[in-house]
Amino acid sequence: MAEERRRPSGEPRDGGGAPDGARTPPGGPPDGDAPHEADAPLRPGGGEHLPREGESPGAGGGGRAAPYPPYGGGGGRDATGADESYTSLLGLPLSSDLDRIGEQLHALARAQSTLQELLQAVVSITGELELPTVLRRIVRTAMDLVGARYGALGVLDPEGRALEEFVPLGLTARELADLDGVELPRGRGLLGHLIHHPEPLRVEDIASHPESAGFPPGHPPMRSLLGVAISVRGHVYGNLYLSERTDGRPFDRHDEGVIRALAGTAGVAIENARLYQRVRRSGERFQRLLLPRLPDLGPFAAGAAYRPASAPAAVGGDWYDAMLLPDGACAAVIGDVAGHDLRAAAEMAQIRNILRGLYYDWTTPPSASLARLDRIMGAALDAAPIATALLARLEPSAGGWRLRWSTAGHPPPLLLLPDGRARYLEAEPGVPLGVAPELPRPEHWRTVPAHSTVVLYTDGLVEAPGRPIGRGLETLAGTASRLAGLPPGELCRALISHPPDDGHDDRAVLALRTPSRPSVPRC
Repeated sequence: MAEERRRPSGEPRDGGGAPDGARTPPGGPPDGDAPHEADAPLRPGGGEHLPREGESPGAGGGGRAAPYPPYGGGGGRDATGADESYTSLLGLPLSSDLDRIGEQLHALARAQSTLQELLQAVVSITGELELPTVLRRIVRTAMDLVGARYGALGVLDPEGRALEEFVPLGLTARELADLDGVELPRGRGLLGHLIHHPEPLRVEDIASHPESAGFPPGHPPMRSLLGVAISVRGHVYGNLYLSERTDGRPFDRHDEGVIRALAGTAGVAIENARLYQRVRRSGERFQRLLLPRLPDLGPFAAGAAYRPASAPAAVGGDWYDAMLLPDGACAAVIGDVAGHDLRAAAEMAQIRNILRGLYYDWTTPPSASLARLDRIMGAALDAAPIATALLARLEPSAGGWRLRWSTAGHPPPLLLLPDGRARYLEAEPGVPLGVAPELPRPEHWRTVPAHSTVVLYTDGLVEAPGRPIGRGLETLAGTASRLAGLPPGELCRALISHPPDDGHDDRAVLALRTPSRPSVPRC
């Protein structure tokens, strides 16, 4: 210390253990327990000696009497016999200092672990855009953060008065079976309390809470509850419920703070998912406006389906079209303009309209129509896009039907025979449109039995990153074969959702089924 403190009468001036006039015998302390003055520990902030751990002041025969007690000691007596209390720099006994530091270190370690878990939770939740998946991921993440056995998220109705959706997690198969037929919660009891009072709610014993409404028959027993509201743009979107910590303890303030922090991130993730849904629906509506509604193609049965890519605003260049021709044939086309943006969609609409005028001339074979389209694209469009296409005609032939088609770099047609067998009509594919307009276009034909189905599709149904296209073709054929008995419209809707449905590309599919006999030509 900067100033020497006052010492009671008889206290050693040099920090030694004996009063004035006493001397340590030559050769050191008799018992050898007291350290040499040069090696003795120093009191923080001063030069006085501290005894060894477990040594009392003045103990050890003729040893030095230390002016401070050992760690955890309570003080000593001065020369007059009065008690003298010795404290640490924090104003607490040294043992209390150590306890306090240990508690703080434990709290710091827990806070660091929680922060790391919250950062991982933010990445996990905000990395998803499909709203149902986001909601389930929020619940699962909250359960993991606080060690809860059960969790749920209740979504409020537009008026904010009741729950219109309930997403529970943690229930076993047996518990779900016991709740079979039980209506999902609508917001009564404690759930209703949280709806009308959106403040964090911690309950140690649900049954004893005055607003508890009990559980329906078959509901697993739950004692504790932690509820936190989730807000989106200043409005309560729903409530996050957690029950039963796996260690059997009630939820504490730390758990509440963690879930409140998660709820803030959850609100952002939900808003992003809702915005994504709106943009995706807008893009899909725009795309569908560009695609035709199939007319009545009788006596042929027909169906078509389209699905945009999953990326926001990912309108694409896939299209399809079909029409009856004056000679009783049915023309069908499917194509894919490179790109996933508004430009690709606009170019798709231009190409479709040009080609429709070309193949309506029933005297022109499909190969000639595609060749003329390629030349017109180069002359009429500002920058000719790259596109694939397949143009086909189902026309009457002796005793049945004949399929004539030409492709511009497009996947081959898939033929489903009446018995459900599926086979690809492999042939020279030609080059895509916009690549080499001067090259001739190949043309192919094949006899098709009555009640067969011709399936035209875009590459989004068979291609996926990291997956060979051959496997995709095999999967599509197998799925189509199993579903061959469905009406063409239902068949197309099923195929559009078949794996790999990862949303990386838009998809289009068109199916035509031949009638039992050719109709009389209209011309």
